[in-house]
Amino acid sequence: MKLILLSGGSGKRLWPLSNNSRSKQFLKVLENDNGERESMVQRVWGQLKAVGLAESAVIATSKSQVNIIQSQLGDSVEMIVEPERRDTYPAIALAAAYLSSVKQVSLSEVVVVVPVDPYVDACFFDLVKKLEDVLRATEAELALVAVPPTYPSERHGYIVPEPKQEGREIVKVSYFKEKPTQEQALELIAKQSLWNCGIFAFRLGYVLSKLEENGLPIDYQVLKDEYASLPKISFDYEIVEKAKQVIALRYEGDWKDLGTWSSLTEEISTPIIGKGLISEECRGTHLINELDIPIIVLGLSNIIVAASPDGILVADKNASPRVKELLQGSMQRPMYEERRWGWYRVLDHVKYDNGNEVLTKRIGILAGKNLSYQVHYQRSEVWSITNGEGEFALDGVIYGVKPGDVLRIPVGVRHGIWASTDLEFIEVQAGSELIEEDITRIFMTWPEVKKHCKKV
Repeated sequence: MKLILLSGGSGKRLWPLSNNSRSKQFLKVLENDNGERESMVQRVWGQLKAVGLAESAVIATSKSQVNIIQSQLGDSVEMIVEPERRDTYPAIALAAAYLSSVKQVSLSEVVVVVPVDPYVDACFFDLVKKLEDVLRATEAELALVAVPPTYPSERHGYIVPEPKQEGREIVKVSYFKEKPTQEQALELIAKQSLWNCGIFAFRLGYVLSKLEENGLPIDYQVLKDEYASLPKISFDYEIVEKAKQVIALRYEGDWKDLGTWSSLTEEISTPIIGKGLISEECRGTHLINELDIPIIVLGLSNIIVAASPDGILVADKNASPRVKELLQGSMQRPMYEERRWGWYRVLDHVKYDNGNEVLTKRIGILAGKNLSYQVHYQRSEVWSITNGEGEFALDGVIYGVKPGDVLRIPVGVRHGIWASTDLEFIEVQAGSELIEEDITRIFMTWPEVKKHCKKV
């Protein structure tokens, strides 16, 4: 059995902590058994390891999430990167083509697609492992996982079973209903309908045959080259709802989609994360503060106060999902990102009347990690080392660096840095167009840099 973990999301509902690069699954607000903070993706990856599924898993994601996945799960995690964001059908199709033409997986192999962020007990993934046997023992084209609903949700998709399926572990699916009104949800619950957990199991050849029926290539590289022509549609609509024989495996344990501040704060062990205070009369209020300044909450109950370099949200928890609507069309650059080498935080960004821009960042590089040896053509940079030690490469020469050093990088000059200890510096960029795309990477690893540069 092979697993495809889907990691997507635009990060709007949990703004301002989440953004286009740090979607909800990467927020380190949950607590593990050791009392350490972890993200949803770290929690799920640990659960997959515990049941022996991580070794057979690949992650389907977008370019903007590659760095943070490597930061949180390690460099060795296998990823299939979309050329551009589309929807779950193109993402799963690309992953299926990868398994077939790159990994040489048999067409009869069972593949299970799992979202990267369900909040479940470990036994949930024992059930996921059963999908292979269930699918092989039936003539079903698809096998899903479903959970009895706990309230008439308008956000979840519903699986309507065929009649007289009550209490069965494996149910035959009659039809699906996506995101109903509350009145429709109540009617669906009365029909013994189940929530769709977003888990899909199928034989690899089944999905590839659907690509061929639609005139699409099944070779990975060809499909990747033609990715922009794939329809922007969900796997549910394009494949699941058109399938003739679908079964669902009932899960009776806890299952949550922590997609809103209201649901997420139910699983956060403390009302305050970061600097701040909440007065005693507040009830059901949470404060999550990533800024270096304190926030005080007085006399307000059932609210979420969330602060990050991207902004500050103060909202009634029940109203907080509407933040996604308010942010429609907003294209603000992420002010905080985790990268494979560490993190950065934007401190200031100024655009002057003469067209020049100045962007100031605080950057942290983990011990043993490095920024790539790179060059910029639109900006110059000045780095002021504030903490830690390492090596700095500039135009073919490597220098040792320590706190107090000021490093000047003119436009068009090759440069990179490696941290022997945890290293921090302030970066000031100046130029006419300060964008993340203005970067040409020459070498990714420090051994490559040392091989091509001389040390003084």
